[in-house]
Amino acid sequence: MFPEIIAPRALRAPIDDFVGGIVSSYSDVLRALTQPLLDLLIWMDQVVRYSPWWTVVLAVMGLAWLASRRIGFSVIIGFMLCLIGVIGLWDAAMQTLSLMIVAVLMSVAIGIPVGIMMASFKWLRAVMLPVLDVMQTMPSFVYLIPVVMLFNLGKIAAIIATVIYAVPPVIRLTDLGIRLVDSEVLEASRAFGANRIKQLFGVQLPLAMPNIMAGINQTTMMALAMVVIASMIGVRGLGYEVLQGINRLQVGRGVLAGLGIVILAIIFDRITQAFGQRQHKGA
Repeated sequence: MFPEIIAPRALRAPIDDFVGGIVSSYSDVLRALTQPLLDLLIWMDQVVRYSPWWTVVLAVMGLAWLASRRIGFSVIIGFMLCLIGVIGLWDAAMQTLSLMIVAVLMSVAIGIPVGIMMASFKWLRAVMLPVLDVMQTMPSFVYLIPVVMLFNLGKIAAIIATVIYAVPPVIRLTDLGIRLVDSEVLEASRAFGANRIKQLFGVQLPLAMPNIMAGINQTTMMALAMVVIASMIGVRGLGYEVLQGINRLQVGRGVLAGLGIVILAIIFDRITQAFGQRQHKGA
């Protein structure tokens, strides 16, 4: 047994006091600030759930066609989405899809600018890499505790936890993609009079786009991986069906809900991969 040098209670107490102070002082302000995000989540949920099923299928098929320019691929994607409805999980899948869409959009909106700044400033990269390591390896239940304390159970806590878990890949791969741009290409662009802004948007980002799309692909998969955990803090959807299957020992319910999650994962994995392949060919 390792000798006790510092009592665990002495280590935990300052952390608990710090988080408790934030909750008592700023929870109302933070909830007010996140109200627009809650409104967006509710709006997206209503759009996806209450649209006719065939419009959702056609929209996803259209996205698949834009990604691949292949009719057969789009038809297969549409068939797979319809399969979720056939097994009776359409509404739950749409609830999961609405949360995933918002989480991925937020992750991309945060991740790409942060990745650009990391590639531009070495000191920021040195600071951010350990932070990203913690975000990717820290069990999500750990940061769920303060998130739930600040925002209560529900969609806001779920979306914040999902973004924390899902945003690191797009940050890392945006940073990597920009740093992999050939220095000779940048030198040539400078010779033609391009400043830093024109280099970024005209050279670096287009050449880094395959890596960025790979990051978006991984972020999408990680956002879907959070659906079961999100169900534990009050968010319905496919994850809630899995949780109910566990609570009630209903194996069939859990298996079908898991199949629905797998189908959604395959659909958006293939679509984002197709976008990345097209960007790679274009590059």
